[in-house]
Amino acid sequence: MSFDRVAIIGLGLLGGSIGLAVREYLPGVVTTGYDLDPAARARAAERGLVGTVSQTASEAVRDADLVIFCVPLGAMGPAADEIAEALPESAVVSDVGSSKQAVVNALTEALPGRTIIPAHPVAGTENSGADAGFASLFQNRWCIVTPPEHTDLVKLSALVSFWEALGANVEIMDAAHHDLVLAVTSHLPHLIAYTIVGTASDLESVTRSEVIKYSAGGFRDFTRIAASDPTMWRDVFLSNKEAVLEMLQRFTEDLTALQRSIRVGDGDALFDHFARTRAIRRSIIEEGQDDARPDFGRTDHRVGG
Repeated sequence: MSFDRVAIIGLGLLGGSIGLAVREYLPGVVTTGYDLDPAARARAAERGLVGTVSQTASEAVRDADLVIFCVPLGAMGPAADEIAEALPESAVVSDVGSSKQAVVNALTEALPGRTIIPAHPVAGTENSGADAGFASLFQNRWCIVTPPEHTDLVKLSALVSFWEALGANVEIMDAAHHDLVLAVTSHLPHLIAYTIVGTASDLESVTRSEVIKYSAGGFRDFTRIAASDPTMWRDVFLSNKEAVLEMLQRFTEDLTALQRSIRVGDGDALFDHFARTRAIRRSIIEEGQDDARPDFGRTDHRVGG
């Protein structure tokens, strides 16, 4: 089985990139798309993000055999409700959300009896909107697929093949485990970045211009993360709050231990901790998930994140 007609609901960074990647790597596949924002629909048509930009979500999915929701997590249920009557019985429904258990619950409630196979391409940039997408976004990035129990294996295989064709490395994972892993690798780092940048901005003793003028490399990296779509990340933290709070508690305990090491002058403890984390950074580079160059390879917008 393969997909011949793909409908993309939400034409921002990920939805637009999927459309462009399908055009480049699966040229025989017909794509339709819809975005709630009329300006985004107009821009998507100008850029050719999909073959046909529809004026309603129902129109976009009417003949689709794969529907991919690329909307904020909080909009997943309403978006699914909107297409329920028009969705073909045989279609596979998927998504790109960063929290999977919440997606399973929302889509199952809105589309009972349909084939729902959530997915999460672990790729992105700090940019959003219809101008942000590009075809190579998923190249050598992981896409985690979280099929519910008793998923049709033929349809699961077709979805895996679809993402592989777009250049992704695919991993199958339980939804709850995905949410825990991503709480550590993605959600908590974003929360910390938002906090650090907000703290720097709020300091009365440091003017805003000084924060910008004297930003060292570490702070600049935090600002890149903290520039991510606020609507998306609000919904991520609310939908995956149990896992995020668990990881935040562990982080707080580790931070307290580091505070104590600094306070008592325990240089050995600090050195051991920093050596261990440095090794993790090297492992990420060896896995091909980032770049060892001083600018982390971020000389253009085509960055995995």
